[in-house]
Amino acid sequence: MGFTTRGAAVLSAPGQYEVVDIEFEDPGPGELQIKMVASGMCHSDDHIATEDIPVGIYPMIGGHEGAGIVEKVGPGTPGWEEGDHVVMSFLPSCGKCEFCAMGMQNLCNLGATLLVGSRQDGTFRAKINGQDAGQMCGISTFCETTVVSADSCVKVDKDVPLDKACLIGCGVGTGFGSAVNSANVGPGDTVIVMGIGGIGINAVQGAATAGATNVIAVDPVAFKREVAESVGATKSFDNMADATEYAQGLTNGQGADSAIVTVGVLEDHHVAEAFTSIRKAGTVVVTGLGNIATSTVTVPAGELTLFQKRIQGSLFGESAMFRDIPRMVSMYQNGQLKLDELITKTYTLDEVTQGYEDMHAGKNIRGVIVY
Repeated sequence: MGFTTRGAAVLSAPGQYEVVDIEFEDPGPGELQIKMVASGMCHSDDHIATEDIPVGIYPMIGGHEGAGIVEKVGPGTPGWEEGDHVVMSFLPSCGKCEFCAMGMQNLCNLGATLLVGSRQDGTFRAKINGQDAGQMCGISTFCETTVVSADSCVKVDKDVPLDKACLIGCGVGTGFGSAVNSANVGPGDTVIVMGIGGIGINAVQGAATAGATNVIAVDPVAFKREVAESVGATKSFDNMADATEYAQGLTNGQGADSAIVTVGVLEDHHVAEAFTSIRKAGTVVVTGLGNIATSTVTVPAGELTLFQKRIQGSLFGESAMFRDIPRMVSMYQNGQLKLDELITKTYTLDEVTQGYEDMHAGKNIRGVIVY
C-alpha cells in the first residue's frame, strides 16, 4: 500500500536540497519503517548536491545520520517491534561477509549500493513525482518517515535522547574512530587534527580520550577553534604551518605522531601538509572527502620510504556499528563523550537549505534537523 511523507532531495546536481512529497513502499522483509526524530546535517550530503560525490540516480533523498522510532516492522524481520528506538548507521552491516567476519563492519559488502540509492537487488523503495528516487546510504534521514534495512539500525534504550544520539551514526563514530582506530592514538601522543567540523571535533574528542598529551586543532574559523579547545584540544591554530612548527617544538623537532585530515572539502595540498607535519614512522589519516573523481594525493616518495611514514584512509573511523554505536551511547550517558556541545543549531526540515548555508559560512560545528 505504501505511504506519502515529506523529505529533502536533490533533484539534479549541481543543485540544492528541496523539500518535496515522497512516496514510499511499505517495509518488506528485513526492513523497518522509521518515524524520524532527528538528523544530523553532514557535509557528505552537501557533496551530493555539489556533485563532488556523484550518485547513481537523481532525485536523491538526502540524510545519512539519524535516529528515530520504529513505526512498522516488515515481514520476516525478527528482533524488532513497533516503538523500538534506533540510531541508524550510514554503513550497513550484514555480519556475514568476509569483511564483517574480519571485524571490519565498516567495509561490509552491503556498502556497494550506498551511492546508487537502491537496495542490494537494484530496486528502489521511494518515488518522487512517480519517478524512482534514491536514498542516501539507503536510509535517507532527511525524511519525516523513511524505510530502511534493519542492517542499518542499532536499537538503543528509550531513555536515550535521539536528537543527540543521531550524531553517533556518522560524525561522532567517524571522527572518534579516525583518532582511536585509524591513527591508533595512545597516551602521551602529539596529534594534529586538520579541519574542525562535525568530524574533526570528534577526532579531537577521540584523541583526548585516548590519552594524547598534545591535541592540536587547526581551522581558519576562530569559533571552531574555541569549540575544539572546549572538548579536548590543548592548542589551536588557523593554519598548518604554525601547527607543524608547534608540534616540532614539542617533540625535539620530530613532528606529530599523527595528523588527521578532516577538512570539509579535501584538496590536494591538505594531505601533503599533514604529511610534512608528522615524525618518522608517523601516520596521516585521511578522512575528509573532496571531488572523488579529481582529488589526488601527492607526497615526496623519498620521505615516504626513508622516513617510513604511513598514509591511512578511514571510513567511518573503522568503526563496527554493532559494537561502537552502543559503546558511544554508553559513553555519552556516563559523561565520557560530549554530544550536546557539538550541536550549534537545530533546524526544521523546511530550513535544510539555510542549514547548509550556515555550514558553508563556518557558523556550525553540527546542524541538526529536528522533526
